[in-house]
Amino acid sequence: MSQTATPAIEGWFTTGPAPALVGSRCTTCATVFFPRTGGFCRNPACSGEEFEGIELSRRGRIWSYTDAQYQPPPPYIPATDPYVPFALAAVELPEGLVVLGQVAGGYGVADLEVGAEAELVVETLYTDDTGDRTIWRWKPVIEMGQEADQ
Repeated sequence: MSQTATPAIEGWFTTGPAPALVGSRCTTCATVFFPRTGGFCRNPACSGEEFEGIELSRRGRIWSYTDAQYQPPPPYIPATDPYVPFALAAVELPEGLVVLGQVAGGYGVADLEVGAEAELVVETLYTDDTGDRTIWRWKPVIEMGQEADQ
């Protein structure tokens, strides 16, 4: 049986060398949503019902961050046993959205700073008998001249 890498949440992000989150833009008011939406515009000032799919910016600024010292409840599947805490970052994209996600492997809260730039990457969330299940994560962008422990 061959094993493949498959997004853990189908249709929420692209993969490849330049992955991106996939959102929707209301064709009436241009409000952007993530994840994708349909049916009616969630902007209370708009009565739009049509949306176009868009790829969101790959980079944004850290709006807030924390660490997950306690294992989240199901359906979360821990990558290790015993559970290893990980960092979470809320990143504000140029489109005006704040998107929460895990921080890339090898980085923790000590590597994060509000206002610092972060970039979207795709990494393995867990592995099952059919292969890797991938998810987007936020990787701190280390500017040239900054020291990095990575």
